[in-house]
Amino acid sequence: MSDIRAIADRVEIEALRGELTDAVMTRDYERVESLFTPDGAMRWPHVGKEFVGREKIRAGIEWGQSLWEFFVQTVHPGVIRIDGDTATGRAYIQEFGRMRDGGSHLNYALYHDRYQRTRDGWKFAERVYEVRYLDPSPLPGSAPTADRE
Repeated sequence: MSDIRAIADRVEIEALRGELTDAVMTRDYERVESLFTPDGAMRWPHVGKEFVGREKIRAGIEWGQSLWEFFVQTVHPGVIRIDGDTATGRAYIQEFGRMRDGGSHLNYALYHDRYQRTRDGWKFAERVYEVRYLDPSPLPGSAPTADRE
């Protein structure tokens, strides 16, 4: 593999990770679904949930987002290891928001990823979420509304 191909692969995988965060944040569930391989998996061991296959991943993300009054996720670069048409990596995540039940949530976590090169570019084959720090303290702020702007 040439150095240029390796650099391009890393850029494409990093863009894939950012694209997924953007799709979740904008609640574009069709785009979320498109970023996984057909047999891809999303696993959330901290809440005992796993979703296998694009349709179930989409439904799982929709379900998860329905629990939030507001939600913010940021993704930070992590390691990427490429092996031909497959790769593994970790992305570092910070999330916060308020649940519709009034509970607050702030966490720092990792996604342990497996990626697959497809004819449509790199896709997630698997994402496993590992929470490293959780703070349920009430958030003092709020999401802006049209009447407050």
